[in-house]
Amino acid sequence: MLDIAKIREEFPILHQEVNGFPLVYFDNAATSQKPKKVIEALVKYYEGTNSNVHRGAHTLASQATEQFEQTREAARAFLNASSTEEVIFTKGTTEGLNLVASSFGRSQIQEGDEVIISTMEHHSNIVPWQILCEEKKAILKVIPMTDEGELIFEEYEKLLSEKTKLVSIVHVSNSLGTINPIKQYIDLAHRYGAVVMVDGAQSSPHFQLDVQDLDCDFFVFSAHKIYGPTGMGVLYGKKALLEKMPPYLGGGEMIKEVTFEKTTYNDLPFKFEAGTPNIGDTIALKYALDFMNEIGREKIAAHEQDLLAYATEQMKAIDRVKIIGEARNKVGVISFNVEGMHHFDVGMLMDANGIAIRTGHHCTQPLMHRLGIDGTVRASFAIYNTKEEVDRMVGSLRKIIAKFAK
Repeated sequence: MLDIAKIREEFPILHQEVNGFPLVYFDNAATSQKPKKVIEALVKYYEGTNSNVHRGAHTLASQATEQFEQTREAARAFLNASSTEEVIFTKGTTEGLNLVASSFGRSQIQEGDEVIISTMEHHSNIVPWQILCEEKKAILKVIPMTDEGELIFEEYEKLLSEKTKLVSIVHVSNSLGTINPIKQYIDLAHRYGAVVMVDGAQSSPHFQLDVQDLDCDFFVFSAHKIYGPTGMGVLYGKKALLEKMPPYLGGGEMIKEVTFEKTTYNDLPFKFEAGTPNIGDTIALKYALDFMNEIGREKIAAHEQDLLAYATEQMKAIDRVKIIGEARNKVGVISFNVEGMHHFDVGMLMDANGIAIRTGHHCTQPLMHRLGIDGTVRASFAIYNTKEEVDRMVGSLRKIIAKFAK
């Protein structure tokens, strides 16, 4: 049994009142809160180690470099990548997706080639491919989904062909919580010789990952979704692919030698890490990974599934509430709407009671269009959330509906 009360003590931000009520933070799919060890690591770096990495011969530079590269090893282990050469530091999932679209896409995609994404993608896994396909005169195809929020595998099979060069698909839907059977999609794409990118922004906080078992070609996630700092992320790529790809940015660190006639690029992973990186937040990410590993990702998943089941049962018992997205396999995300109320109004009224939830289209406008709605109210859970907080949300929602729903 996890001691959730003890875990909550590690998160200073949770122990406050919002609008006169104890904070209930159910906006974890947008960003998670940070434990003390992450905050302290960031402060410690700036107070005692602050120096640029990989370039200085002095003590502080050596210390900063060692800590920086310790995070790369921690990220490798987190994903079970085969080598730290396959771990590229970015500023987040969005940059990782754009890096692959710009580097792999522009060097490998040709006119008439096809790229496949899905209906439930975040805008950051739609727009880069649209830009690429427009530039290259390639074709963008979209995997449809059911009303319940599950991708239709049979339709995906029909989209694949010898023209398919890349499939970029979300592991877990940020809007619906759907867990896609990603390994099945990867295996089939590989039969056609296609490369597969996995958006792991919403899977990385919730369960064990193994990129070698998945056999994905690329995988991206953001630190701030997994109890780490904002402005930092990780791109995993198979070494053979990364070696063939041209640099994404030019500048310091990504070079071996520069002359006016020619530049020789650095080895992996530094070829894709031009300029001074986000050193402090990168160092702090290791402490977030340590936090998750110390609890155990299986235990995190079990706790969140327990919360999801409990909250779903409670929400279904409320008149006028419709849950949006009822896939058979989900993480701790509940999207819903209230009959007779706009989702934004529900969110504002919940906030008045100290309950932080997200409203809107959640950067998935095509998904909302498919469902015939313009947005939802979304509650999303993390390891520090409790059933008592779910009860507060449900009680608050009942009162709001009784008073304001038309």
